[in-house]
Amino acid sequence: MPEELIPNTNIGVVGHVDHGKTTLVNTLTGAWTDRHSEEMKRGISIRLGYADAVFYRCKKCRGPEGLTTTPVCTRCNSETEPVRAVSFVDAPGHETLMATMLSGSALMDGAMLVISAADRCPQPQTKEHLMALDLVGIKNIVIVQNKIDVVSHKDAIKNYEEIKAFVKGTIAENAPIIPVSAQKNINIWALIQALDETIAEPSRQPEADPVMLVARSFDVNRPGCSWKDVKGGVVGGSLIRGLIEDGDEIEIRPGIQTQVENKIKWEPIVTKVTEIHKGNKKVHVATPGGLIAIGTKLDPAITKSDMLAGQVLGHAGSLPPVWEKMWFSVKLM
Repeated sequence: MPEELIPNTNIGVVGHVDHGKTTLVNTLTGAWTDRHSEEMKRGISIRLGYADAVFYRCKKCRGPEGLTTTPVCTRCNSETEPVRAVSFVDAPGHETLMATMLSGSALMDGAMLVISAADRCPQPQTKEHLMALDLVGIKNIVIVQNKIDVVSHKDAIKNYEEIKAFVKGTIAENAPIIPVSAQKNINIWALIQALDETIAEPSRQPEADPVMLVARSFDVNRPGCSWKDVKGGVVGGSLIRGLIEDGDEIEIRPGIQTQVENKIKWEPIVTKVTEIHKGNKKVHVATPGGLIAIGTKLDPAITKSDMLAGQVLGHAGSLPPVWEKMWFSVKLM
């Protein structure tokens, strides 16, 4: 990734299971987001996946056809120049993993709704994911009609009409519909153009108290490593405002669940930042937007297997209180 470009926009990738979301992210970024053994075995995304991409423009090719995801133009082999970096949040499409998709939607500034041209539209999770985007207020949407390489021109047009009928009257009614083949790298330049035009870089508040939404947490230590080499737990997510620096004292809320006299309590976690990674780079200051990973002094047993996912991170003493009871209205999907 070019030194001067760091992702500051999060684009969600949503849609029905097996419609090609992870393959599309791989085409755009070169990264395969199904990294866990169970995901590889079952062939579906189980956890939220993350990958960064840089969009380039060819110095010789005119028009949107000059847009690419590689430093060398795929049309004329000329040198390109970087124009924008983004982070992709790959949400699972399986019905049993809807809660994971909803937690990821909190990080998204915009979204790609991926729909397979080989299936009738809409499929169950296509409907649910679009409704979820509506519920959390994500209006900047690009519809990706994927797998056009496996259907006839007539069937692709029929599927396009089904998509138009499905999104009529929804927040995606005026969203661009881009036909692509993620597998064959067809029409990707048109998708890049649509993403760039539809999902603008959001305004942030770097001067405010930092608030980070934690979507993942890890133990990065290999089994059997020496105690001298053990690293503290890592949390990943997106900083929605403020700045976090190396050495900052941070707090994670609600924290650790405890039980006192048959009553459940939450104890906020206080620790220090040991390192920060953003856009595959080690940085000293985390800025809002994009996806970041923060190394801490926490016992990795606390952060392993996404145990802190869904929590909020900020400077110690700056976060709002933890509420034990809440009243809210429920909207069935």
